[in-house]
Amino acid sequence: MSAPGAVSATPDHLDALAELLVRFGANVQPGQVVAVSSEPGKEPMTRAIAAHAYRAGARFVDVSSFDPHIKLARATHADPATLNYVPRWYGERALALGELRAAMIATTGPVEPRLMDGVDPRLLGRDMLPRVKESSTLVEDRSVNWTIGPCPTAGWAGLVYPQLAPEAALARLWRDIAHVCRLGEGDPVAAWGQRLSRLQAVAARLDALALDALRYEGPGTELTVGLLPSSRWVAAKLETVDGIVHTPNIPTEEVFTTPDPERVDGHVTASKPLFTSGRLVTGLQVRFAGGRAVAIDADDGAGTLRALTERDPGGARLGEVALVDRESRIGQLGTVFYDTLLDENAASHLALGQGLGIAVADRRDRSRINASEIHIDFMIGRPELAVTGITAGGSEIPLLRDGAWRL
Repeated sequence: MSAPGAVSATPDHLDALAELLVRFGANVQPGQVVAVSSEPGKEPMTRAIAAHAYRAGARFVDVSSFDPHIKLARATHADPATLNYVPRWYGERALALGELRAAMIATTGPVEPRLMDGVDPRLLGRDMLPRVKESSTLVEDRSVNWTIGPCPTAGWAGLVYPQLAPEAALARLWRDIAHVCRLGEGDPVAAWGQRLSRLQAVAARLDALALDALRYEGPGTELTVGLLPSSRWVAAKLETVDGIVHTPNIPTEEVFTTPDPERVDGHVTASKPLFTSGRLVTGLQVRFAGGRAVAIDADDGAGTLRALTERDPGGARLGEVALVDRESRIGQLGTVFYDTLLDENAASHLALGQGLGIAVADRRDRSRINASEIHIDFMIGRPELAVTGITAGGSEIPLLRDGAWRL
């Protein structure tokens, strides 16, 4: 493994990352429509993605750029009763992309992370844009090949490295992104192939255990999460109904499954801050009883998360559990990126909201997975966290200790 500092920040990294997202992440096919989700301030990456998509044979590249300043204007000035409203063509566009068997590429990383400071958290929790509920349909019916990848910007770099001058901070962020995305390897795709094979092997071994529940024990955490009878562990790669293999997250370091939303009890303390709906949530603590989050507290930002979980009955239940070991390049950096894509692949995490049908094998069990408009990951992993698997017969199997697999 190369050292993080071995990769320098150059324009080539932007192009290499764009190519990795197109060719390996989404695996764009000739003749496909490619939908790119971006923000103002990410134009260089957006243009590079479009160029590589056309080189891969895309029929058309459709860019959707969401301006957070418009979201701020809405939260500040609109009638609060209208904040749940989303024009129907937003959802119709998403479903049309599924009908077209399109490819989808999204970029992450906050462009202006402090923009929503001072806004009433209850208002932010009502406006889910740019997320639309129909996006979950595309994942569940496997109609599109898709990926999500980071896009370094000056605003994001300043949040991650406030002690550095702006230019140095952006260069540092690019070095770290290049490292965790394996861009410094002679063949990044081959390097990812090795890591994904390892993750898939772990998922297969977890499946073989036929676990009934997981128990988490660590600082501020005593939590038991039940699994569905046919919950299966998924890692790295997905396949569309048309057989297109794609890697949804670049980078990815997790294995995950869908829990039983009615069997979650105990309390858990987040190990990293969470950035959601334009607000930073720090010092998060959640208490569960009978599957529901009955108490959500935090040093800052709890109101936003509470408002999001109150959107529908499933918002306060779990839809995903994911395990990440200490081999994660992101975790090894010891950096908080304030970006869910990176932070969730640095540490084991849970997600409130929508469950994942792709991680449940039996149709009867799929009818029991959690349903919600939201899906919010929060990180709980740390070296001191012990994760134990429990079988239906009550046997206990160590899974993670000191961040290492004990299968």
